[in-house]
Amino acid sequence: MTRRKTSAEPAMPASVQKRRCAVYTRKSTDEGLEKEFNTLDAQRESCEAYIASQRAEGWVLVPHRYDDGGFSGGSLERPALQRLLRDIESDQVDVIVVYKIDRLSRSLMDFAKLVEVMDAHGVTFVSVTQSFNTTTSMGRLTLNILLSFAQFEREVIGERIRDKVAASKARGMWMGGKVPLGYEVANRKLVVNDAEAKGVRQVFECFTETASGTETVQRLQAQRITSKSGRLLNKGDVYKILHLRTYVGEVEHKGRIYPGEHQAIVPRALWNKVHALLQTSPRARVAQNRRHQTALLKGLIFGLDGRALSPTHSRKKGRMYRYYVAQRVLKEEPTGGDDILRRISAAQIEGAVIGQVRALLRQPEIVAGGWLAAQQEAPDLSEEDARDALARLDPLWEELFPAEQQRIIHALVDRVVVGPTGADIRLRVEGLGSLARDLGRGGRAA
Repeated sequence: MTRRKTSAEPAMPASVQKRRCAVYTRKSTDEGLEKEFNTLDAQRESCEAYIASQRAEGWVLVPHRYDDGGFSGGSLERPALQRLLRDIESDQVDVIVVYKIDRLSRSLMDFAKLVEVMDAHGVTFVSVTQSFNTTTSMGRLTLNILLSFAQFEREVIGERIRDKVAASKARGMWMGGKVPLGYEVANRKLVVNDAEAKGVRQVFECFTETASGTETVQRLQAQRITSKSGRLLNKGDVYKILHLRTYVGEVEHKGRIYPGEHQAIVPRALWNKVHALLQTSPRARVAQNRRHQTALLKGLIFGLDGRALSPTHSRKKGRMYRYYVAQRVLKEEPTGGDDILRRISAAQIEGAVIGQVRALLRQPEIVAGGWLAAQQEAPDLSEEDARDALARLDPLWEELFPAEQQRIIHALVDRVVVGPTGADIRLRVEGLGSLARDLGRGGRAA
């Protein structure tokens, strides 16, 4: 609000030095600021009237407004205050006028910093309801006393708020803040968002299957599970979700757990299973997954006699060597002749099959054929979505867990026949259809 000069106001004597006055106003909350005449306007009106009463002393109002609506006095990080400090440092202000000193700051330490800046540039400070001048020792003493009470009042208010939050959380109430994925807010309470809640449950289910944050993220990103902002979930998001007790219908406050008013998203049994896994170190979980891995080609690899080869392993000097062994060798039957392969290195044959599959995924005509096959059961799947989904597999292959690699291999490999002279790898191109459909719709493969 700009005060207009009236004929009743006395003229400034020519011999009086001009004192440029800046009015600073503040309100801790933004409640009521939308009104045509709000508390900031009321503060400013009182300050302008005080400046007008000092016109004979050379006081004049600067044209700039310094209003901080919705900012606490416990910090100096306020836009209008920072702008005022810059104007002080550039010698544009001589006097700061406020309604009460706590409008400028409620912190004794912060106010000491402000006074230091004012003194360095010859600026004085005036409160229209608490008359004193910071250039005198008595004014400084009065200021420190008033600020001590202002800081005490702020700390008491903070204690009351903390006590209220603790009591409310003990009753299971949601006390605001960032709304968790899977919930919305209605009447100041958390209510389940069914679409997002499904994604949250998938986070827990994927982790119980993989016991790996990295593998869980890969699956969730393939399924296009996102945060509330639409960003794909990352590893940090996954672990925050897994540790948030809100999802099991509880409220946590300073280490204490209370039953919440809101509905749980995750069943207790699933929560317990996940947290039992989290008690184990990531390195131990990976090692456990590796120990329980199944052979990649189990059920797919055969000898020339038509009988399946069985996976086996041996250890030598602490290292494990894996093989696929012919049934005749396992059952100690006579091998008959040189046309029977007794055993083959698992790493060697699995590497050859994986190479064939990855080469398959790089051929555009094969991928297009997979999309056409997938359309029979997923007519809404676009060729671009199918191509992008299949293309993600190749660069991520090495990061997939063995169980996931095995699932893909069984979808794309019909049979592997091995003999003394080599291997015949028969691929299932039609398997690309179901794989593209699963991935394009958000399947679990990558």
